[in-house]
Amino acid sequence: MQQTNTLLSNIRRIIKLYDNMLKPVCDRYGLVPIEATIISFLQNNPGRDTAADIVELRMLAKSNVSQAVESLIQKSLMQRQQDTEDRRRIHLSLTAEVQPITKDIEAVREAFRKQIFRGFTKEEQQQFSRFNDRIAENTRIAMEGDGIE
Repeated sequence: MQQTNTLLSNIRRIIKLYDNMLKPVCDRYGLVPIEATIISFLQNNPGRDTAADIVELRMLAKSNVSQAVESLIQKSLMQRQQDTEDRRRIHLSLTAEVQPITKDIEAVREAFRKQIFRGFTKEEQQQFSRFNDRIAENTRIAMEGDGIE
């Protein structure tokens, strides 16, 4: 039980640290956190460029993603394009105006990574990555209903 509480507390603390580190970028560019999250997602996930992809992979509420996408389009930071084969599918892409923002977000991500892995050897970071992948896979299986014990 204590191990579970510690894990959940650490996850929340890690997310809070990242959000706090990202806040100055949001303030500088007049973004809300979910807008920065969507920009970062599109920048780092080529080929996963629909609102449905963002909802699924980032586990965000569809209504919040829709609202943030509309806001980013209004700010000329994003554009939509209808899929040529499936007219119901809308692809999202970042505009050139977003480049300074993506640069700043990437700097935050790198500073965040350095902060949380401070004092870790390269081998420990690789080991963490393997454990994290296993936890993610176990979580995926459990959420699909196949692995709940």
